[in-house]
Amino acid sequence: MTNRKAQIEALLLQLPGVSARKISDLDAFFVNDKMFACISGNGVGLRVPAATASELQFSRSDVVPFQPRGMSSTREWIQIDRADAADYAQDLELFRASLEFVRGARAR
Repeated sequence: MTNRKAQIEALLLQLPGVSARKISDLDAFFVNDKMFACISGNGVGLRVPAATASELQFSRSDVVPFQPRGMSSTREWIQIDRADAADYAQDLELFRASLEFVRGARAR
């Protein structure tokens, strides 16, 4: 396990109700059996409301559309790219908001 992955897991697994498992080649994080975050390339993919995703992509230089393996995803997914995994601690409130959003989301 890379140090980067270990740091991100340590941060996300401290949140209540979060579990981790591998989906294809992504390290994914779940709440109520629904994925809310995953490690992809040099970033962390995160599911948030579409309006929040748009706002973050315009207001932060480290937020980009989530494109695992170069494939586009839904408007509710963003990717936060941080050079140092320890800096994801600054995004803890955003991770919590994502978890709550996904926890309350209805099945499609």
